[in-house]
Amino acid sequence: MNPVTANAGPKPRPKSRPRKRRFSNPAASYAKRLERYRPGIVEFVLDGLASIYGRETWERRLDPTSELILTILTQNSADTNAEVAFEALRRAYPSGLPAETHRPGSGWGGIGLSPGAPPDWAAVEFAPIQELTNVIRPGGLANQKAPRLQATLRAIREERGDYSLEFLGDMTPLAARDWLTKVNGIGKKTASIVLLFCFGHPLFPIDRHVERVVRRVGLLPAKASIDDAHDLFLGLIDGDRMYEAHVNLIQHGRKICHAQRPEHERCPLFDRCRFVNAKAP
Repeated sequence: MNPVTANAGPKPRPKSRPRKRRFSNPAASYAKRLERYRPGIVEFVLDGLASIYGRETWERRLDPTSELILTILTQNSADTNAEVAFEALRRAYPSGLPAETHRPGSGWGGIGLSPGAPPDWAAVEFAPIQELTNVIRPGGLANQKAPRLQATLRAIREERGDYSLEFLGDMTPLAARDWLTKVNGIGKKTASIVLLFCFGHPLFPIDRHVERVVRRVGLLPAKASIDDAHDLFLGLIDGDRMYEAHVNLIQHGRKICHAQRPEHERCPLFDRCRFVNAKAP
């Protein structure tokens, strides 16, 4: 036996790499980090927007199934066009139910629906596809949206036995959002719109106007996806200000923080906006 081998001790174990720290709540962790490096920035943004747009209080906009269908009709279309398509559904497929009033609030980009009953959703689901396409054609992208509407209504009926989504109001916000996003074609934004505007659930829909403002101000990590942003904002904004924040950010994106030629001189967020100054506090 080789004496060198015989006297050798056990081989030292290779050093293990230090484990990366894992956070169980990324939204809370990001909120703490943002507050550490930019103290008070969230309150600055919310209070600055409230100084010109006010603090709008939540009021139910529509019944949740109507809200969902109307939201699908708005996808890649102006809110005014979606209103035209929804009114056409009412006329083509009358339900005979009591009329309801659309309370759009300042976050809506159209003029508001006229008072009326929701459509007969069964008639919409089972309508000949070409007929339904022609009905909603004035709203735009009818060839894509008609089958999407029917698939959505079918998924709800097959899961629940009818078309009502009122049960979502009894669920926790994230559980309700998870239920809706299991329906093919419904993402976090659409689900959050329905749950925020119909039940006041503290969720934060991010549309193009909201995204533009929060990215310019620097409330989101530069590489955060919109999908991730819907979760990160749940840690940034208190639930009782979620609705106010959403509608005010939409208004700001439409009225002042335009995609082209934003009106910096009118912006209450100017002093801390990283679109204006990359080193803003």
